[in-house]
Amino acid sequence: MKNASETKNETPEEIVEHINRLMSEAESLLVGPVSERVGEKWGEIRSRFDTLQSKATSLYGDARKKVVAGARATDDTIRTHPYESLAIALGVGVLLGALVRRGRD
Repeated sequence: MKNASETKNETPEEIVEHINRLMSEAESLLVGPVSERVGEKWGEIRSRFDTLQSKATSLYGDARKKVVAGARATDDTIRTHPYESLAIALGVGVLLGALVRRGRD
């Protein structure tokens, strides 16, 4: 099946006219109801993003407080019981070393 352009030789001016008509039709489609729907969806997406961003900020703040509190508690425990902490760290190191060595053999 042949297209209209294949059966008839068009002049460059006719081709430019066809392109201009296609461009105006495309612009009218973008300005019409499609752009309204895009605007509505964009507003919904933006509001959801803002909500998620505020939730993430809140969760980050809570997690940061918990980590800092845990680090302070660990520091206090180590300063209160330095020799016991050193013995526990040594024991964990020996166990991990034994497991790594056993895994290689």
